[in-house]
Amino acid sequence: MESSLEKQKKLAYVARRYYLDDQKQSDIAQELGVSRPLVSRMLSEARELGIVEITVHEPGAQSARLMDRLRLSGSIRGGVLVEDGGDDDSTNRQLSQGAVELLGRLGARRLGVGWGYLIGQLVTWLEENPRPDSAVTDICPLVGNASIPARNYQSNENVRLMSQQLGAVPHFLYLPALPDSLEEKQVLCSTEVYRQIYQQWEALDTALVNIGDYPSSPDFASLVRYGSLLQRQRACGRMLVYYFNQAGTVIQSEQDFAIQIPIDTLRRCPNIIGVCSANTSAKALEGALKTGMFTHLVARSKLVKSLLDAQ
Repeated sequence: MESSLEKQKKLAYVARRYYLDDQKQSDIAQELGVSRPLVSRMLSEARELGIVEITVHEPGAQSARLMDRLRLSGSIRGGVLVEDGGDDDSTNRQLSQGAVELLGRLGARRLGVGWGYLIGQLVTWLEENPRPDSAVTDICPLVGNASIPARNYQSNENVRLMSQQLGAVPHFLYLPALPDSLEEKQVLCSTEVYRQIYQQWEALDTALVNIGDYPSSPDFASLVRYGSLLQRQRACGRMLVYYFNQAGTVIQSEQDFAIQIPIDTLRRCPNIIGVCSANTSAKALEGALKTGMFTHLVARSKLVKSLLDAQ
């Protein structure tokens, strides 16, 4: 009579031939000199004993579990997680699509939009996939225009294009994101142009905010705005033109002359969607979530998994 160990080895052999070597049950039966029904019973017994475990990976199931873990941790209320594409551009297109679909699910009407690479990608995706019947009625920038020519940082142009594709009314901010000095900012923020955009910010129900990494080599404007404060407080990420560290502290400077939605005004927005590009790091995402700013997230599943697994 065969021992329990010998029986399990035989069951494992049959299972390996069937599941891994892709052999038919009739071929295995002929090889072992037994009947095909006996091979079928052996495969069933192998599953019952745990020798064989069958896992079915439903599309989106892992992302749903990761989102549940984020919700249970109290970090956010919901969002969209996507799988990596073939390259960064295809991944960013999926993230862009996810962000637009999330806006629809939330019923966003008065929308504020940040800037950055993924925001530019989102605008491009919308141009290819317009949603003129969206619920969005008004769109405004959350930060002034940059002096660089890259469209990703041309806030008014992005708002104009998004409004066209979403069937909404655009509201523009005709002020620079980074004026020359704190004194110039104070003058600009006393104008009627700023007062009008501030009224738009106070009426927002949804904000689309980029989450990115703190650059390894800070630009000159950041050094002027913060001095050594970013290094001393260990900045790891940025949202709009704000910086934060891994503990979730939004770093404040009395010399900050950036023109963007005030952080306290942003916090009052009912829905704040953090959007991560294909290159956003887990450290930056961790810090962003710990700020407590974000109610929803659009990101790669692998990025969220790496963050949760490290906790």
